Amino acid sequence: MSTFLSHTGRTSLPLRNIPTCIRHYNAPGTEQAGDPKNTTIRKVLYPANMKSRSTPVGTWRPDVGPAIQRAIPSVQAHETIERAWLLHKRHLRKKRELEAERKFECMKKAMDVLHEIDPKLYLEANKKDDPRARSKEEMESMKTMKASEIRAMEARIRGLFPRELRIPTETPPRTGWKYEWKAFHRSL
Repeated sequence: MSTFLSHTGRTSLPLRNIPTCIRHYNAPGTEQAGDPKNTTIRKVLYPANMKSRSTPVGTWRPDVGPAIQRAIPSVQAHETIERAWLLHKRHLRKKRELEAERKFECMKKAMDVLHEIDPKLYLEANKKDDPRARSKEEMESMKTMKASEIRAMEARIRGLFPRELRIPTETPPRTGWKYEWKAFHRSL
């Protein structure tokens, strides 16, 4: 046993004095403070666990127990309400399943009509496409890309909304607009 472990076994150190590891995931050179709006929202949504007052989001309210006792005085009433709620959820689920089955049948009928009218379009609509297939232009451009850009391109699935497209926000990005970015066009 090391001298440090044998020494700490004799004296008890409070756990607060042990330094904790903290990870910061922001890029180097950026501010650590963050947006004050985000801090305020975080404090409102995730308050400290203080039992002395009620929280605005309802995570702890001291008046809930007596309020439930006044509203639902018996266990049988509570169980009846629970069963009625579960029955309501089951009716909604069945209605959604029936609607999905109806839509699937309509789609199946439309595909059968397309097969009768134009078999070539039917085959094109049902063609299995490899989402990882790349064109020659894409392969050539991948040779000049960074590893992170190549990984992003390989992770992109054809036919879905492009991940690299920036989400619209109220403010412009801090790094500016990427004027040289071009989408890849697939040659058919």
